[in-house]
Amino acid sequence: MTKKVSAHPKGLKYLFFTEMWERFGYYLMLGIFLLYLKDADGLSLSPASAADIVGTYLGLVYLTPFLGGLIADKLLGYRKSILLGGILMSAGYSTLAIPGETAMWIAILLIIVGNGFFKPNISTLLGNLYAKDEYKGNKDAGYSIFYMGINLGAFICNFIAAYMRNNYGWGYAFLAAGVGMLIGIIIFLSGTRHIKEGDIIKKSENSGSDIGKVLLYVFVPAIICGGIGWLIPGNIFGSDSNDAFLIGTIPVIIFYASLILRSPKHERPQIKALLAIFAIMIVFWAVFKQNATALTTFAENYTERSISPSIADKANALGFVENITYKKDSVILLDSKMATIIDENGKVMKGIDYPYYYKNTATAKLPQDGESTSLISTEIFQSVNPFFIIILTPLVLSIFTFLRRKGKEPSTPAKMGWGLLITGLSSLVMACAVIFTDIYTDKASALWLICTYGVLTVGELLISPIGLSLTSKVSPKNITSFMMGGWFLSTSIGNKLSGMVAGLWDSFDNKAYYFLMNFTACLVAAIAIMLLVKWLRGIIQQH
Repeated sequence: MTKKVSAHPKGLKYLFFTEMWERFGYYLMLGIFLLYLKDADGLSLSPASAADIVGTYLGLVYLTPFLGGLIADKLLGYRKSILLGGILMSAGYSTLAIPGETAMWIAILLIIVGNGFFKPNISTLLGNLYAKDEYKGNKDAGYSIFYMGINLGAFICNFIAAYMRNNYGWGYAFLAAGVGMLIGIIIFLSGTRHIKEGDIIKKSENSGSDIGKVLLYVFVPAIICGGIGWLIPGNIFGSDSNDAFLIGTIPVIIFYASLILRSPKHERPQIKALLAIFAIMIVFWAVFKQNATALTTFAENYTERSISPSIADKANALGFVENITYKKDSVILLDSKMATIIDENGKVMKGIDYPYYYKNTATAKLPQDGESTSLISTEIFQSVNPFFIIILTPLVLSIFTFLRRKGKEPSTPAKMGWGLLITGLSSLVMACAVIFTDIYTDKASALWLICTYGVLTVGELLISPIGLSLTSKVSPKNITSFMMGGWFLSTSIGNKLSGMVAGLWDSFDNKAYYFLMNFTACLVAAIAIMLLVKWLRGIIQQH
């Protein structure tokens, strides 16, 4: 009897659940991080400062895979790197449970370094498991399944975050993220025998010197440039951290660009194609990652989150409800445009007033003095995007399978171009929410935000999992993980830009213009990649 050949390697399920729990911790922390930084019981920072920190964190957490991928490639191997990264991230999430800015920065450092070892290498390890001929044809599907695991963790985590935050406080919510990462490590270790065949270390006599050269010629200059950016009088890009980050990435960008000249001639077309895609995708990440900043702010301050008592009783039992009372108390002060009031020293001003949720509640909907209002916790909205991904991933896969059979499947670059355009359309939905609602005197329906995430999800599915698969397939084999680092470098710069753009939120009196700005950026990027489709498709088809 012929043994049935599986469409996917056995190691996929272990990597699926490892990544699910890692993303559980990552997105739990990210879903509440901005709220914690701004909250009166958190660090009480201004929205601009909070967005700056979140953007810097998101930028750096995806910059370290540049080095982590190289160390795994040349020295440690993928499994050891993933374990080291997971342990560091778990420690970082747990450290956030300690109050204060000092603990916060230590925690952020641990997470940033840990992610550098974890993120590029689990993706590369998955790609290596599909190296056998019987699996090669299902590689894109494998990455999409893997990506669904990411979003399963991202969906679950916000409900746990809301429960822990509402019932026990910020610290316990962050601890839950640390525990989630530990569960992921245990699952990863349990699947060792099915994963180890993909752990290919490309050691050579020059491995140590290769890493030393990257440290000397890339990271040392990056640190020096970052320091110069921090110390430059005034601000070129709006803040010291923006200057330090963007100027600090210049040596890293130059290093990747120099690969075109330093690589063997037959590998240069592959590298050029990938670098072109990386550059254009910066715009996608700059808009997409505003779900952690601008969209979170919109959910918290401008969206109708109140729920009826009957629904509140059930949701409250699960810890998803935030209860506030309509009475004056010490609160962070907002002006008539919902912007946080800052004193002459740049500190957030507090005073006696009603909770700021009521600031733009319609007069007819205001409760009596002393009455309570039940609200859906802000972080629950972060689960809308992963929910749509879980629902839509099988649909998108089946559509492309159907088109492939008909010989009409779009090329990968064309998919990415459409993804950028659709991402831009999600910003148009938000612009409509502002146009059709006076958000300074009334709350926007939650349906606007839900629809925005639905459209954004389609754009994401056409870019993020496909980008990982493309990088794995097209990269020259001896620098695959290194080029994965290039994909994450693109993500890093886009993420930092997302924080910079979100920092402009309060400067837009008409928020519709803010979202139209995002739409325009995506439209320009979509046109750019569509103009390059023919060239990119030719290179990709060869590899």
